[in-house]
Amino acid sequence: MARVIAASACGAVVALGLQKLLRGKTEARRVSAPVETKLIDGKAIAAEVRSEIKKSTAELRAEHNVTPGLAVILVGSRKDSQSYVRNKKKAAEEVGFHTVDIVLPETVSQEDLLFELEKLNSDLKVHAILVQLPLPKHIDEAFVLSKIRVDKDADGFSAENVGNLCMKGGFPPLAVPCTPAGCVELLQRSGVEVSGKNAVVVGRSNIVGMPVSQILQSMDATVTVCHSRTQDMVSYLRNADVVIAAVGKAEYVRGDWLKPGCVVIDVGINAVDDASKKLGYRLVGDVNFAEAQGVAAQITPVPGGVGPMTIAMLLKNTLNLARRSLQLPRIPLRRSTSPAAPGAVSAQGIQLPKEHLAVVICCKDADTIWKAAELAKPVRSRVQ
Repeated sequence: MARVIAASACGAVVALGLQKLLRGKTEARRVSAPVETKLIDGKAIAAEVRSEIKKSTAELRAEHNVTPGLAVILVGSRKDSQSYVRNKKKAAEEVGFHTVDIVLPETVSQEDLLFELEKLNSDLKVHAILVQLPLPKHIDEAFVLSKIRVDKDADGFSAENVGNLCMKGGFPPLAVPCTPAGCVELLQRSGVEVSGKNAVVVGRSNIVGMPVSQILQSMDATVTVCHSRTQDMVSYLRNADVVIAAVGKAEYVRGDWLKPGCVVIDVGINAVDDASKKLGYRLVGDVNFAEAQGVAAQITPVPGGVGPMTIAMLLKNTLNLARRSLQLPRIPLRRSTSPAAPGAVSAQGIQLPKEHLAVVICCKDADTIWKAAELAKPVRSRVQ
């Protein structure tokens, strides 16, 4: 019996030694083979998107005499909310949109707010409505947002839009939540292939975590959502080819948690004390940017990464809602696709997978895309 126990103990020691050796080799590879880290320039990509929207807006006006209209309701005098609204209004005007500003006092009643909202719902020149959050505590945010017509839901947060985003097959949402859509645009326009890859989303909010995980799944990524109750989060991140960090904690994700060669989209915007700055603070993301250098293949900076894309995608949602009002095909979110999978069927030369997987159709003739999709509704992608 003593020999058996000794042998078992010896085996355990050997196994432990092998684990340490393998771990040491992995860490050595991390140190000895740094990756060239490239920045994903959100400002430049957002400018590209806005340029496309401006061109499409001019065409819509010339061909149909319709100008996309965006209305923003601002309640109260919060400086950050006022700044956000100014930036949105400026961007909308730059691409040629019609804009409507409704500014209400902090003490406005919910009834009066809903009255203004209903007027916008009925305004034919307004195609998209955004209520700037947060609202004062005496107003029920969820109830107010539910009163925005689904065909004017600029943020894509309505239950119908979110449901269509999550449902497999059927119709795509009329609008896609702006920040998740911006993350997808950044990945695509940076040449990142997510199909078949492991993607980890850190955070499960209704605004970012939940919708972006659904979109990535529809793009054939294998998605894991980590959150405050996740045990051993590091083990998930070290296996992730794509990381979407949206947890709202400054520099929470460390560099040695990341898989070498991964792509990081950092959604976080956090203020940390910095006496060297004029305002006494600086903005950082949810990922430790300095530590990610030499590990991640591509990463978004903060600021200048996801932030500019959120407004750009708000404009894209507004344009699509205006197009819908004319029964025109929407501009798809995704712009390229992998080769057609075995078993795919063709509709007028466009490949659509039988399994209802999300597919991006790239074709110069947008009308052909729409007609083909209409002919193949049972196999149509839910997010375009």
